[in-house]
Amino acid sequence: MLYIGCHLSASKGFAAMESQAREINANTFAFFTRNPRGGTAKEINPSDVRKFLNSSSDFGKLVAHAPYTLNPCAADPKIRNFSIAAMADDLKRMEFTPNNYYNFHPGSHVKQGAEIGIELIARQLNEVLRPEQSTIVLLETMAGKGSEVGRDFGEIRKIIDRVKLKNKVGVCLDTCHIWDGGYDIVNNPDGVMEEFDKIIGLDRLKAIHLNDSLNPCGSHKDRHARIGEGHIGAEALIKFINRPELKGLPVILETPNDMDGYAREIKFLRQNYSE
Repeated sequence: MLYIGCHLSASKGFAAMESQAREINANTFAFFTRNPRGGTAKEINPSDVRKFLNSSSDFGKLVAHAPYTLNPCAADPKIRNFSIAAMADDLKRMEFTPNNYYNFHPGSHVKQGAEIGIELIARQLNEVLRPEQSTIVLLETMAGKGSEVGRDFGEIRKIIDRVKLKNKVGVCLDTCHIWDGGYDIVNNPDGVMEEFDKIIGLDRLKAIHLNDSLNPCGSHKDRHARIGEGHIGAEALIKFINRPELKGLPVILETPNDMDGYAREIKFLRQNYSE
């Protein structure tokens, strides 16, 4: 089963997102837990959630996304404190829709150095994760622009190694990000996935962000492109989502599209997916 979708606006609630997803033949979706460029979170309507849960049994895991303003390894303690408070609140809110995923960008160390950044990210996770939560928190692989942490599989593994509740963390692999980070999924996809398994472990891989890239491999720029309109190309991305170790994982499109564009990409990818 291909569980595929895109980012949808959470402003009208879960039932509306489900309806919008079905209109484009999606059976999962991503949504920002709060304003992606700010800190406000919309109040959750329990009746809306119940309606969604009662009608979405055929959907794959949802992949909620933390706001971009979260930076667990910022140099400024005020920014770090906001990150802790927002993530802790988000994880409480995620329990309205249990057993799904919460994805976040590990952050930027802002000239402190990657090792300090890794330590601060793990410290935040150890503060907010709870044994009773059903949500798995996903570290997203990053392109390595600026002082981003998570620019390679090794940095992701170092964070996980420092987390106490390891059963509550996983990884979201972004195809544009790893390509821009230097992982050649066009010419050496087997080698890339073998390296992921060796360093992080395929059991940690929980979700895919499927994007083409406007830049060559190793550019460290993070510029998403529509499927087939970038340097990765449609053929490589189709082969990638058909890999046996990725079967059943939620695939989220983050391509620069409107809803009609997402519908076309989902149709194209379904037509080229082997069940």
